[in-house]
Formats: sequence, C-alpha cells, structure tokens
Amino acid sequence: MDKLVLIDGNSIAFRAFYALPLLTNSGGTYTNAVYGFTMMLMKVLEEEKPHRMLVAFDAGKYTFRHKDYREYKGKRDKTPGEFSEQIPLIKEVLDAFRIRYYEREGYEADDIIGTLSRQADDRGIDTAIVTGDKDLLQLVTDHTHLLLTRKGVTEAEKYDIQAIHDKYGLHPEQIIDLKGLMGDASDNIPGVPGVGEKTALKLLHRFETVEGVLRNIDDLPGKKLKERVSEHREQAKMSKELATILCEVPLDFSVEDLNYETFSPERVAPLFKQLEFKTLLEKIQPESAGEDLETEAVDVRILGKDDRDAWEEIFEKDCLSLFTELTEPNYHRAEVLGIALSDENDRHLYIPWEIAKDWKAFRRWLTDDSKEKVAYDVKATRVALKRYGLESEGYTFDILLASYLIDPSESGHELSDIADRKLKMTLPSDEAVYGKGAKRRQLEGEELAEHLARKTKAMIDLQPVLAEELESAQLDSLYFDLELPLAGVLARMEWYGVQVDRDRLRSLGQELQKQLDERTRTIYELAGTEFNINSPKQLGEVLFDKLGLPVLKKTKTGYSTSADVLEKLAPRHEIVEEILHYRQVGKLISTYVEGLLKEIYDEDGKIHTRFNQTITATGRLSSTDPNLQNIPVRLEEGRRIRQVFIPSEENWWLLSADYSQIELRVLAHLSGDKNLIEAFRGDMDVHTKTAMDVFHVDQEEVTPLMRRQAKAVNFGIVYGISDYGLSQNLNIPRKEAGEFIQRYFESYPGVKAYMEDVVKKAKEEGYVTTMLHRRRFLPEINSKNYNRRSFAERTAMNTPIQGTAADIIKKAMVRVDEALEEEQLNARLLLQVHDELIFEAPEEELEKLSDQVRRVMEGPVKMSVPLKVDMNWGKTWFETK
Repeated sequence: MDKLVLIDGNSIAFRAFYALPLLTNSGGTYTNAVYGFTMMLMKVLEEEKPHRMLVAFDAGKYTFRHKDYREYKGKRDKTPGEFSEQIPLIKEVLDAFRIRYYEREGYEADDIIGTLSRQADDRGIDTAIVTGDKDLLQLVTDHTHLLLTRKGVTEAEKYDIQAIHDKYGLHPEQIIDLKGLMGDASDNIPGVPGVGEKTALKLLHRFETVEGVLRNIDDLPGKKLKERVSEHREQAKMSKELATILCEVPLDFSVEDLNYETFSPERVAPLFKQLEFKTLLEKIQPESAGEDLETEAVDVRILGKDDRDAWEEIFEKDCLSLFTELTEPNYHRAEVLGIALSDENDRHLYIPWEIAKDWKAFRRWLTDDSKEKVAYDVKATRVALKRYGLESEGYTFDILLASYLIDPSESGHELSDIADRKLKMTLPSDEAVYGKGAKRRQLEGEELAEHLARKTKAMIDLQPVLAEELESAQLDSLYFDLELPLAGVLARMEWYGVQVDRDRLRSLGQELQKQLDERTRTIYELAGTEFNINSPKQLGEVLFDKLGLPVLKKTKTGYSTSADVLEKLAPRHEIVEEILHYRQVGKLISTYVEGLLKEIYDEDGKIHTRFNQTITATGRLSSTDPNLQNIPVRLEEGRRIRQVFIPSEENWWLLSADYSQIELRVLAHLSGDKNLIEAFRGDMDVHTKTAMDVFHVDQEEVTPLMRRQAKAVNFGIVYGISDYGLSQNLNIPRKEAGEFIQRYFESYPGVKAYMEDVVKKAKEEGYVTTMLHRRRFLPEINSKNYNRRSFAERTAMNTPIQGTAADIIKKAMVRVDEALEEEQLNARLLLQVHDELIFEAPEEELEKLSDQVRRVMEGPVKMSVPLKVDMNWGKTWFETK
C-alpha cells in the first residue's frame, strides 16, 4: 500500500537539540540536533517504510498569521546560535538520504504538511506525520495518523482518530477549538484568559466548537466564566483561526512527486564519518550493497551441463531446501534467475535456469510428491515454476508461513529477518545485495550462486527450529493442516486467474464518464454557475458564499469541503448529494475502470491477483495487483464493476458462496450468550432481534432506522467500538450511542462477560487465540499508556472473532478444493473476497457444485450455532449477488 511520511523538520530538530547534551565533533561543529534528528529519521525509515517522503521547514520568522496578530509567537526566546548552525547540516543529511525537504516564505512547516496530507487523503494514500507539536493532531483522518515524539526524539506516540478521542474526547478538527479556548503559550496564542485545558474540554464536550460556546454563553457554568468568554469572544475566534493549519499552500509540486525508494549507505557513510556518528555508521555499514558483508562462507557448486549425471543422486535425499530466485516480487510477471538446493549435509548446488528448466532429473524430482521440499513462499514458487511448465509437489515446509504464524506481529518476514531472529545468522537481505529501483544490480555466476546458497542453507537450518516452535505453541495443526495446504490452493487460484470482459469494462467506463458529465451539468444548474468542482476553493465559494450553506469547518483562506463535511450538509441542499456522487463516480473511473484495465494480462485476458497469506495480524487474506477485495458494493455504479468479471469458458457460469454474518455467529459461539445463540438457531434476522431487545419493541414495531442502528451496534461490538465511534457511524449524540451500547450488553450479558474475560486473559498471557489456536501477541496490553493499552484491549476483543472467521473460510477453501478433486469436477475456485468464495463451472455441474460447496462451507468447524451460506450463480459476478 502507498505510504507517505511527512516530517515537521523544525519541531523534530528543536526536540533533538534540547533532548541531547550539546555535542560537537573534533572540528568543533555542534552536532546534537543533527544526531538526534538523524536517529529519528532512521527509525522512521525502518518502521514506516515510506514510498513517498518530505521534510517541511519553517521559512522564516514571519508568516501570514502575523498580519492578523503581530504578537503571534512573539514571546519565544531567541533561537540559540548553536541550534541555527545545525539546520544546514540536517539538510545535508537529508540530501545524503535523498529525501526531499521544502520551505516556503510566509508559511509554516505545519501548513506545508497540512496541504500535502490533504492531497494524500484525497488520493487514498496512508500518511504518517512525525512531529512534536500537538497542533498537528487536527490533520488526523482515516488515512492520516500522527507520530508525536515523546521522551527525547526516537520514542513516538501514535495518534489516530480513536486515540484523539480516547485522550481528549474530541474529533481531530476540534483541536483548533481547544486551542481557541485555552490558547497556546508556546505560540503566544491568547485564547480565553482563565480557561485551561480541563475547562476547555468540558465546554467542547457540551458545545462542540468555539462558535457553539459563544452561542451559549448564558448556559455556561459560573459567573466568572461567562464574563471571561463574553469579554474575549473575538479573541477566542482569532485564536482558533491562528491555530488552524492552512491546507492550501500554493506548491509547485504535488504528493505524486515525493517518491522515495531507499538510501545508499555509500552516499550516507562519508557524511556520518565527517560528523563522527560512529554508532549510526556501524548501523548502516551492513547495508553496503553486498560488499564487505560479514557473512558465513558457503561452499556452493555451480552446475554445468556436463555435471548433471554426477549430481542426480542429490535428489535421492530425504529432504532438500529449494529456492527459486526471481527478477521481481510479482511472480506472475517475473523471470527466474536461478535455482539453489541444499541438503542436511551442508552440500549446496546452484543450477542456472537455462539448465534447470530442461534437466529431466530436476523436473522429475519437482513433481515427485514423496520427495520432501523445504521452500520459502510455496505459493510464489509453485506459480513461478508453473509459468515455465514446471509442476512442483511435495512441499512439506514453508519458512515464510511458519515465521508468520509464530510471529504474526513482526513486520519483517524476509528470509534475512527470520535467519537473524531465529539463528542469529547474518544473511544479507535482497535489498542489500541487489540494491533497489533504478540502482538494482544484476548478479550472475559465482556471486549469484553464493547468495542463493546462503538462502537455502539458512532454510535447511531454520526448518527444525521453526517446526519445534510451531509444536510448542500448538500451532502445528494450524500450519500443516490449514496454512500449508492453503498455499497450494491459492497458487491454483492465482494461476487460473479470473476472466475480464475488456470491452464491457471500457463500455462501463464510457457510461460512467457520461454520468460524470451529467452530474457536472446538474451541479452547474443547481449552483447557477460553472466552476471547477474539483477545486475546494471554488466549491467552497459556491456552497457557502453563493448558496449560503452553514460553514462547518473553515481554514484561513477558504472553506473545508471534505467528505465528512459534505455528508453532514447533504440534507440541506440537493447539490451536496450530487457532489458526493460526482466524486464517487470519478473515483470509480480512475481507480477501478482505468486501474483494472492496466492489470489485464494480454496472454489470456485475465486478471491474476496475488493473495497475501502472511500480511494481516488476524489471519485474513488480502489481495494485491490488483486488490479485488476492495471493489465497492454500496454504490450501484460500484457494484456494476462486477459485471466485467465473467467465466473463462463458453457455457460456464460463476457461482458465489457467501457466509452470512459469520463474525456474529462466531461471537455467539465464543461468548455462549443464550439470546444471541437463540437468534441464530431460530434463523432470525439478528439485526431485527437486536433492535427488538435494545429498543424493547415487538418484531413488527422494528423500523428500518432501528434495524440500521442495531446493525451498527452488532458489528461495532465485534470491533470493540466506543460510544464515540458509534456516534460517528450513526451521526447521533455520543450519550445516545453510549446508551445503545449499554442496552446491548444488558440484552446480551454473555457477550459483555466474554469481552471482559478475553481482555483479562490477554493481560495474563500476553496474547489471544482463535478457535484453531492462531495467536496474536499484544505487547501493549498492560501498558501504562492509556491509548496503547486501550487499543490492545480492543484488539484482544476482536481478534479471536475476526481470526476465527478467517480460519473457517480458509479451512472451507482447503476442503472445497479437496472435494472438487474427489468428485472430479471441472469447476474451479477463483476468488476469495472477505466472506465470499467465487467459482466458475460448466452449467451441467452447477447443481452438484452448489451442493458440495454448501456442505463443505457449513461444516468446517463445530459450533453452537449453524453456519449459513448464501449461494447464487450467474453469467457475471454481478449476477451472483
């Protein structure tokens, strides 16, 4: 997924300067701010792994805010010269790391960050903002989180929407209202005298905004507070404006221009030596592009054509590790560079690809199911070899899958990471050996052979260690009976691919474009003028100045027209609904029509997505290139995207089998709640049943609104939702949302008891498990930090539910695959999308296929409530719904 990191340069540099003692190198140059900044930078690069990046700096002392309030930041001490002289060095560090930095006269770093984060938000790019300034909390959205530095430089506290609510009880946009009332001494923002954070929060919890407080002065508690607020009302408004980050700075570049690949140790090392950063220099030295790496020597034999007969006996070994080196991560498009094999006697063989693909003994060994093979990423290996006509069987161990099951919270499962964690073995990473992007090196001959032999040696050494850990953690059944067989199932699914009607997709794109044009004309008519709908500034002028809609958010130079603002304004004027629809249709065209067209393979007219088996902490599958699990279903036009997915053969059909409310059924079983179990056993509509219990009404009295609210509560409980989260989902007061949740737990006491018990057990054991013993570790479950502890507690509640549902679906996939083979059906399993499996089959097999699929999917595990599968078939994926 695309990831942007924005760093508040001045904030981090200041924090580093004051957090570390005043350091100098032997030449007398001050370096403490540079050193602290660089430590933070390297940690962010390691943990966030950004695809785009920028560091923003303040350009000077005066900004546009000084025009309205000359005293802005007027009480700050003069910047120490020891700090100022380090800023150019920090920029040298950024140049060495090839990280772009930017400043603009008249604006602060906050404004640059705000502008770019909004651009990224509009494009669906996930963004991390690194700063020591709480003011930037106002920029947090569903796609943007804040890393707020604490305790020096390198420790940071993550703030998302929920964390802000947990700490302050506010939405991110209310941070400016908080500053408007309490002021900010560091920026010399006055606020309302005598109003501190505690009072300001109480006022905002009741009246939401500064304007809301000012409209209700007579209702404020205490005579003094009324007088202060009344006397300083204009100062409060001004303070709020001063605290508002401008998100429309005129930039001569966009977020798309901020690509970041990686840094070159050779480029950074000289500067580190000059600055005398010995510890940091040692940290980057192992990344020296495959040179001077202290790695164990491996005696590897490179197979020549004349050596084949002499090496055939290696295939008689009980077990060999096999590694297939590819030119790129997407194994559907990659070429094979070479093959390496290792045995338990420390013999290592490198087979050049031009020999391997035609070597009969090797091909026989690959297809022999009785010959045990240890691989890293079985699925990728199977698909990559099959592309060249080489079938492969007999995979008894997958290093990648084992590492993922044992350490699901670890971000690094590259072979080098696993070898380091489990064996303390120094194995160069592919990035260290090959480089990255345009600078990627080409290896061949002995250099390539040695690199691959180190991998297969690590794999043969890792196998018994990981096998023992799987057994001791009671993960061996999950591994050998589910995840390892599933890798083969997924490989077949990816290999088959799913057929796409390219002409229909283009036609749909044309239809959507016509809709977009019609929406444009309608919006112009309703506005009484033509304007750039995609321009927030012009749109804001039409909505708020011309049409007089109430202003919910305002920046220094205009109005906010974000999606959440428009959704709240939708009932007030029909133009708003048209604008929201315009945006949705535009996204469908760019993301799905144009995006899917790029992913269709010319060879077969199909899309071959990659199912990621080792990504999510809950065990759920995800997909990439393209992401077929993210096709929109709420909007009619979005659902029509599914029309382009069709059977790959004439007179074949697509069949959809979709689990009905699987997570709620899992919750009923795990909690043992009698009322919830009774609802599912009685085949009731569980949302209607919840509405009856929560609102204390009979079934015929349940309104659509009641059912919708009950549904939000049902699914919210699964995800550990708070009263704030529910209030946002339903657009109701937080107090009312809290009452819903309370009445839910009164109706389903078993659920409440289960949630409390699972958190208690997690605190004792440090992890939670699914029904099939999948583990998720929760290191923050006993944290003294409230936000981190609360997040871990919510994770403890929902992981057993989500993870068990994921395990059930995976188990069904494995058993369905076995059933198709046993019954000798031609039908194929093509896709897994959330709780849905998609098949293609000839018409004459549909009845038998549906019977088999229903039988298998409704019985993979024993539960106290029945699993239910909704099934349909049609000539397109759309028709199966």
